[in-house]
Amino acid sequence: MAVNKHFIVIGLGSFGMALARRLIKNGCRVTGLDQLPERLETLKSELYEAVIGDGTERDALQHLPLADADGVFISMGEDITRSLLASLHAKELGARRIVVKGVSDEHGKLLKCLGVERVIFPEVEIAEQLADRMTWPNVIDFLPIDPDYSVVEIAVPDSFIGKTLKEANVRRQFGVWVVGIKDALAGRLEMFPDGEFTFGADQSLLAIGNQEELNRLRDVK
Repeated sequence: MAVNKHFIVIGLGSFGMALARRLIKNGCRVTGLDQLPERLETLKSELYEAVIGDGTERDALQHLPLADADGVFISMGEDITRSLLASLHAKELGARRIVVKGVSDEHGKLLKCLGVERVIFPEVEIAEQLADRMTWPNVIDFLPIDPDYSVVEIAVPDSFIGKTLKEANVRRQFGVWVVGIKDALAGRLEMFPDGEFTFGADQSLLAIGNQEELNRLRDVK
């Protein structure tokens, strides 16, 4: 449990509230700020600290421990001016890691110019993940590392079962690196298996590669 981590969530709409609750469930301390008392009332018993205030106003933010927080999340609705102002003030007040819910590409570019660490577009990310899961139902999890490379967890294809990693020739045939094998029944993870490892049923493999290479692997039956 991440009991020592402290995050600040500015804006407790549907996204900010869901984020705050997940952070709290993960064992983090969360300070929430919103100008609508009813939103804070909903989370009052769960938040480490509930603050009524307008995130666009510097005076409302300067009393928060922004410089000491492990991360500051800003979700201010569809008005880009509000999140830009909140990001500017948070940055000037010493926030080290700022993550903002974006509205548009142009909004994201402006936020990056202010020094925001990451801009997220929840609807786009969820839609892409859903599309990938429906396209490749054997994909269990997917973690982008950068624009070109990702780590994917994929159910071991039926054609691999009974073969060794060397016989499946995953590296040469698909251009990806197998960095781990998970056994669902045994609840065991074997990292960096050697070429003699034999694939079995009820297993998944963790592979790293670029998108084109991973797509070829995902298509294997």
